[in-house]
Amino acid sequence: MENKKENIYEKLLAIQCELKAPKSQYNKFGKYNYRNCEDILEAVKPFCLKYGAVLKIHDVVVLIGDRYYIKAKAVLRNIDSKEELPVESVGYARECLDKKGMDDAQLTGSCSSYARKYALNGLFCIDDTKDADHDSNAKPEKLAEKKKTYLTPKFLKLMAGYKVEIGEEDYYKILKTHGYDHANEIAPANQEGALKVFAKKLEKIVEKREHEEVSEK
Repeated sequence: MENKKENIYEKLLAIQCELKAPKSQYNKFGKYNYRNCEDILEAVKPFCLKYGAVLKIHDVVVLIGDRYYIKAKAVLRNIDSKEELPVESVGYARECLDKKGMDDAQLTGSCSSYARKYALNGLFCIDDTKDADHDSNAKPEKLAEKKKTYLTPKFLKLMAGYKVEIGEEDYYKILKTHGYDHANEIAPANQEGALKVFAKKLEKIVEKREHEEVSEK
């Protein structure tokens, strides 16, 4: 173990400067690479050993307004000084009302992983924007192609309808989840799949409204 750093901030700085967490996951819908919590943990463990630091992560469920959030805290401690206060970073993730193919435990687990990832991002200064760093050898024209917009009137009209029915907050949240800021960034080849995702979400909303109406009678 190479223990040349004394206080926790010196050790954290060294880890931040040396840590490389590759984007080893791939989103087929959005067609981009990304990293998850496990990728960061796998990458940081050797540096914790190298500099004499212990990383601990834990999370709790908190109620904010009328929605539940997972609050994750990443804590880095100096094993050479028990009296020294640790360095901490917090990340939040809101639990989704539903997600196809997942039960309640899986939903909470997925939300926990997401919150922990952003707590780790904050602690180790990891930039998690969807840039092209995983594709640094790509030709310039290929990188530019990713920024194209597609003016498909029928598709955009349908998406505008979903935005009204679903609500702007959830509408843009779904787009962000799949790597888009606006509907016109979705290529024609992916538009059918996008419409299915939003149709399923709207179906869930309608079912919930109908259930609430029946309960009120």
